[in-house]
Amino acid sequence: PLSLDEAYLDVTENKQGLASATAVAEAIRAAIREETRLTASAGIAPNKFLAKIASDWRKPDGQFVVKPAMVLDFLAPLPVGKLPGVGKVMESRLQALGITTVGQLRAHGGNELERRFGRWGRRLHELSLGIDEHPVESERPTTQVSAEDTFEHDVPLEQTGDAIRRLAEKAWAGAKRELERSPRTVVLKLKTADFRILTRSLTPASPPSSLAQFTEIALELRQRVELPARTRYRLVGVGLANFRRNDELPPQGGLFDAPG
Repeated sequence: PLSLDEAYLDVTENKQGLASATAVAEAIRAAIREETRLTASAGIAPNKFLAKIASDWRKPDGQFVVKPAMVLDFLAPLPVGKLPGVGKVMESRLQALGITTVGQLRAHGGNELERRFGRWGRRLHELSLGIDEHPVESERPTTQVSAEDTFEHDVPLEQTGDAIRRLAEKAWAGAKRELERSPRTVVLKLKTADFRILTRSLTPASPPSSLAQFTEIALELRQRVELPARTRYRLVGVGLANFRRNDELPPQGGLFDAPG
């Protein structure tokens, strides 16, 4: 699992006997719809980071396949910020070199990128070619539990409250399944109508001890969004991050000492 409502699945060995990875994705989405009445999107690709990008292509209720022969053409027009690990600082440094798309990044060549950025430059070039050998790991310590949703229509910031409250309930329920580890940080994620992603976070002195307190912090994080009032948002997400073992938390106890 990547988060409360997002996960990777390696179907190299198809244990259900379905004909293809596409068929597996279709079956999973159908099962989610039947059991929860919720939609789900899926990305099918040769590796994790490509599948992650592809999963955004048909949101909120569809799937997109990136076949091996499509990888280079699929990546070429994408903004470099779509590559994992390319944050705003690195994106600005690349833009200073005239690099705004993955195709332009690829054209610079691995040697030139390594000369400028060291080993990370070599890694960037590999990503521009669609190369990523990171395996799918079924068991790993939780680092963040989150939930997000795409609005049917873009909305102003002040109209995101109901969605934040609903998503906070999902994230809180997911975090409570971690019996030995608790989160310290509250995270708010927003995506604007022009696909700009913003995150705001807060690590209080003491972890939130109830759903109400967690939700209150998530709602207040909107005050740190300094975009024009006319800005519209297509997605909102709420999460709990920075998980620590309960014995590493402050003396007052863990996240769930008080009822939620």
